Amino acid sequence: MSAISRDEVAHLAHLARIDLTPEELDRMAGQLDVILGAVATVTQVAGDDVPATSHPMPLVNVTRPDEPRPSLSAADALAGAPAAQEQRFRVPRILEED
Repeated sequence: MSAISRDEVAHLAHLARIDLTPEELDRMAGQLDVILGAVATVTQVAGDDVPATSHPMPLVNVTRPDEPRPSLSAADALAGAPAAQEQRFRVPRILEED
């Protein structure tokens, strides 16, 4: 007997807006039963002394520190611009203001 019924699979498919044929519902019920069984096995193996983890290996942040450093001046950045105004790129207006 499946831990998840065909009707439950149909209900979940409806919630997810997935149209499944009757054959797909039967097959999906069996597949979901296998998945639920595997989760139940892991739940039995993991005792209270095993901390919950999101990854089996410890992760280390590999980003560098965010340190300010010299960059382009406004004049250099705007040097190739077709139009500039008040140290900003000037672009044509595309929306009307109210």
